[in-house]
Amino acid sequence: MAAPAGPNIVAFPGQGSPEQVGFNRQELTHILDLYGRMVAAGEWRDYAMDFTRDCATFAAFRRTADVPQMRLEKRPALHQKQGMWALFGEHGQVLKRGHELNNVLAPVERRLLKAVDQ
Repeated sequence: MAAPAGPNIVAFPGQGSPEQVGFNRQELTHILDLYGRMVAAGEWRDYAMDFTRDCATFAAFRRTADVPQMRLEKRPALHQKQGMWALFGEHGQVLKRGHELNNVLAPVERRLLKAVDQ
């Protein structure tokens, strides 16, 4: 028979790895703010989000049935290596990787400035 748990032992449910990766409120606010500005500039019209055990993905589209013009991935497992954020272009090429969301989204921000100046 197993010994009963002592008074200082508390079992936390779900102590293992999370079932899915997501964006926190601050990250999502920053991403959706950029998305809104790109929509206002006429660059994007739709978006999609996907949440899996390994990564959270935000994709922005020019048209609904098109391939994503930009895809942003958050992979916490890469936090100590190359950074958990990665920005992918329309053809799947890695545009930027890093530890900070602001720095990774900088190429999209620059493109927004060019779209507004025209």
